Amino acid sequence: MKLWEKSTKIDHEIERFTVGKDPEMDLFLAKYDVLGSMAHITMLESIGLLTKEELTKLLIELKKIYQSAENGKFVIEEGIEDVHSQVELILTRTLGDTGKKIHSGRSRNDQVLLDLKLFTRSAIQEVYDGVGELFDVLLDQSEKYKSILLPGYTHLQIAMPSSFGLWFGAYAESLADDLQLLLSAFKVCNRNPLGSAAGYGSSFPLNRQMTTDLLGFDSMNYNVVYAQMGRGKMEKTVAFALASIAGTIAKLSFDSCMFTSQNFGFIKLPAPFTTGSSIMPHKKNPDVFELTRAKCNKIQNLPQQISGIISNLPSGYFRDLQIIKEVFIPSFGELIDCLKMTTAMMSQIEVNTHLFDDDKYDLIFSVEEVNRRTLSGTPFRDAYKQVGLEIEAGNFHPDKAVNHTHEGSIGNLCNDKIRAYKNEICTGFNFERIKQAENNLIGR
Repeated sequence: MKLWEKSTKIDHEIERFTVGKDPEMDLFLAKYDVLGSMAHITMLESIGLLTKEELTKLLIELKKIYQSAENGKFVIEEGIEDVHSQVELILTRTLGDTGKKIHSGRSRNDQVLLDLKLFTRSAIQEVYDGVGELFDVLLDQSEKYKSILLPGYTHLQIAMPSSFGLWFGAYAESLADDLQLLLSAFKVCNRNPLGSAAGYGSSFPLNRQMTTDLLGFDSMNYNVVYAQMGRGKMEKTVAFALASIAGTIAKLSFDSCMFTSQNFGFIKLPAPFTTGSSIMPHKKNPDVFELTRAKCNKIQNLPQQISGIISNLPSGYFRDLQIIKEVFIPSFGELIDCLKMTTAMMSQIEVNTHLFDDDKYDLIFSVEEVNRRTLSGTPFRDAYKQVGLEIEAGNFHPDKAVNHTHEGSIGNLCNDKIRAYKNEICTGFNFERIKQAENNLIGR
């Protein structure tokens, strides 16, 4: 069944090629397609295109379909092109001609736009939750190990004293910035395209504000041409936010892989997060971190993949946009999985609390000595030269006491400020309002 099918016989090879992975991807969109249809037909009844009795019957059946989609029982039958066709087919089988009326004032173009936005804002909430859990673990670990020193590196050479408090906290603050970008992407996503039809509006007197309110959107995409132009742009914008989070996790994973190696020995992973070797009995490989790093690096390429698909398209709808689903929709599950794994690992990681017992880190305190002499009245450049000459002569004996007090340093982590910054960003997400709107539609 094709919503556009008339009398022309369809070539099966062409059908296979053009349909592609849409039935597979559309299963992710099924319950959102039903939500959109509920809002749309409620609006159609308000402008006289459906009777109250027809609306009631349609809503009852759509709620059944929604429940089957939520329970994982919804299927797109063989020969059915997409989720939109399947939903309309089910309604028509059950309600006859009434089921054929739900598409009035709508195109598959604005329908899939809507489905993708509803899916994406829900998936963003799952990412948001995952980021929040990892953020909390990192800040908790930062506080727990704030007094344990850690070598700081530049050019992979020992440089200055750092701390585990700084290391954990740095990644927490990075995630807070990532949430800022995710909030911007969420705001772009949370605008209603329904009513733009094929990209040029409709001669029906549609009430677009009504569907905007029913679905809990912040606003609508006002210009109908722009609403259609937003296909691909929304996905790319969200992809940049996902890539930013993935970048933070990938860097943390790299650090962790390096820090667990025997040459560093800064941290130790619990045995369940490591794997062995088929030939070397001593090996404990950080495979979970390595796979996390690879998956996150893959997600960091997502904006470029989407850009490559849409970069040479003019305004209006083109079938090229269908391919975006295949790279965009699965990326959420992959990132959420990485967030869960990283949160579990960082919560159970073991820290080496005696790193600086090793003399190889003595030179890391040279800057501390330069600063002590400068505070005692020696010009900085003279103090620098004195310590440098002592190091060359093998006469440098470090004082390993560290006294950093400024904001964001070893002795003043500002974790409370980082948490407050993150919490302020979180107030911009209106998930509760969205959930209430969706619950009202499905009668919860």
